Amino acid sequence: MKTATDALHVTVVVGSNRHGRFGPVVAGWLLDRVRARDGLTVDVVDVADLDLPTTMEPTGRATAALADVTPKLDRADAFVVLTPEYNHSFPAGLKNLIDWHFGEWRAKPVALVTYGGLAGGLRAAEHLRQVFAELHAVTVRDTVSFHNAGAAFDDEGRLKDPVGPDTAAKTMLDQLVWWATALREARRRRPYGS
Repeated sequence: MKTATDALHVTVVVGSNRHGRFGPVVAGWLLDRVRARDGLTVDVVDVADLDLPTTMEPTGRATAALADVTPKLDRADAFVVLTPEYNHSFPAGLKNLIDWHFGEWRAKPVALVTYGGLAGGLRAAEHLRQVFAELHAVTVRDTVSFHNAGAAFDDEGRLKDPVGPDTAAKTMLDQLVWWATALREARRRRPYGS
């Protein structure tokens, strides 16, 4: 029988900080899917809530901004990164959050949920795969992508047709849980890089 300590810690990263962003709508749907899974404990990091400087200088401002977020990334067994696509890539605020951390991502899986216009954020996902590979993180193969995201949700933030996205989310989360379990066990037996 599993105990609370067996729960996988998943940190959901909301990667948009643009004024008037659509991210909270997609994040609400995503968090419902993640929280509905047994055996997962969820933290949320929203880049819109962070005041991280871009200088990478460990100032008092940076220390204060990292005080809440770094522990959430560090204790995570896995991540789900939600990002829009801006100009064929992902937002600068998300890149800044990623770059302020290194060891927190290592030997952990990352699932990607994207949204945007016609491309649905898929180009942002491909760029994130390269970044996370450099950080020694493993991105899961399947993603959830919302093409023309604004038209996919009603005024209350509910999907108009949830079948496809819900099915894609289940597949993605199944993969994330498998990788998170396998990598957590591997890190416990032998720390990564040793």
